[in-house]
Amino acid sequence: MTITQGEQPASEPAAGQSRGRRSLLGAGRPPRNRGGRSSAMLVSGLLALALGITAVSLPVPYVVESPGPTFNTLGNDNGKPVISVTGHEAFPAKGNLDLTTVYVDGGPNGPVSVFEAFSGWLDATKAVYPEELIYPRGVTKEQSQQESAVAMTTSQENAVASALKELNIPFEQKMQIAGIPADSASSGKLKEGDLLVSINGKPITALSVVQAELAAGNGAPVTVVVERDGSSVPVSITPAKASTGRFILGVMLQYKFTFPFDVKISLDKVGGPSAGMMFALGIVDTVTPGDLTGGKHIAGTGTITPDGTVGPIGGIGQKMHGARSGGATMFLAPAANCDEVVGHIPSGLQVVKVENLAEARKAVELAASGADTSGLPACANN
Repeated sequence: MTITQGEQPASEPAAGQSRGRRSLLGAGRPPRNRGGRSSAMLVSGLLALALGITAVSLPVPYVVESPGPTFNTLGNDNGKPVISVTGHEAFPAKGNLDLTTVYVDGGPNGPVSVFEAFSGWLDATKAVYPEELIYPRGVTKEQSQQESAVAMTTSQENAVASALKELNIPFEQKMQIAGIPADSASSGKLKEGDLLVSINGKPITALSVVQAELAAGNGAPVTVVVERDGSSVPVSITPAKASTGRFILGVMLQYKFTFPFDVKISLDKVGGPSAGMMFALGIVDTVTPGDLTGGKHIAGTGTITPDGTVGPIGGIGQKMHGARSGGATMFLAPAANCDEVVGHIPSGLQVVKVENLAEARKAVELAASGADTSGLPACANN
């Protein structure tokens, strides 16, 4: 029986009666005892409910990304400046240069349920991906956190380098061997910790120098000079040909910097490389007079290389929503992420595509001046 608000339930018909029409077959028959049937229906209903709850609670191999908090690189986190400088004059800045984050559920962080995955599919601010697209098979939570922490440290060092380069402040930059696989062309010749000095007599100032020389040699042996234990050591290496067709030394490299002053970045519980560009902008603003933002609220995301190149990141849709919820009106997005930006921009947020730190800085300065920013590059113009 369905009872709507304000109605009174109708009484059951007496034995032998029907509502509005008599039933001859039922005339005079006593009402059927439905107690057993009701109990069976109750048990079946409870069983179905239990099965339904179990089904939606079952873990599924998906990852759900949702908007995370934003952090102002010009402000404080847990009572400490996000960016602090010693050994160089610093200039307190107003406005916001927010880095954006994403919450990630699933994978090594713990399984998501059918209900959580389905809810994510229905929520325009979230994204749901098969687990294998986000995490390597078998990776543990500890491994994932360690990798994320290393990526964050690297992005901070790259941010300092790119900011100083943008400001024409000289610093020393070298490339260091971070690892050598056992089957590498350099195995037994180079060692972890070696500093690359030159290749075929050309100073190694960036990875591009190594790549260009290997390509020009087309597989011929090269002479690599490294700094090892304070001495210069020449090594002859015959590069291997990778599946991509490029010739490689087969080593993992990392930059080693010597900066003229110290820049410390303090940010708890945030990992990954995607804050690099916003760190770099924050450093530029911190070590130069005036306010880069003019008091405006600007957010963004993107990896950064020491030469200032801005690279793509994951979760940009969620980061745009997080930026707008945090109060940003302009968002700086890597040009390489444009295909994920178009059609997903929150109302009230201007998204500017950037390829390097110089373009990002120019966009912020234009917004700070109060000038019309509608002419800035936009992903929709691709």
